[in-house]
Amino acid sequence: MTATVLQKNETDLTKIAFAVNQLAEGRSNAVGNVTLRDGQTTTTVTAINCGSGSKVFLFPQTANAAAVMATTYILAANITPGQFIITHASDADTDQTFSYVCLG
Repeated sequence: MTATVLQKNETDLTKIAFAVNQLAEGRSNAVGNVTLRDGQTTTTVTAINCGSGSKVFLFPQTANAAAVMATTYILAANITPGQFIITHASDADTDQTFSYVCLG
């Protein structure tokens, strides 16, 4: 679930409190899902909350994703504003799906 995004000039304390409570409950706009491209060795993910210096964590959601976890990685240099690139083996499986969180 995503968190409420407030305008920088928000003054309504109820809206501000709601947004803070959502963060405390674990809501975040820094998460998503990605399926690795079959037959390719990289997959680019658009993630608007990512920036240089962010850390990206992958969590396998399918058996095939778990099977390739040891050879799937993200170089620090491939985490840039608005996106990150996953490096992985070229595989014909089309269900290598991961959840991710991009922090920082």
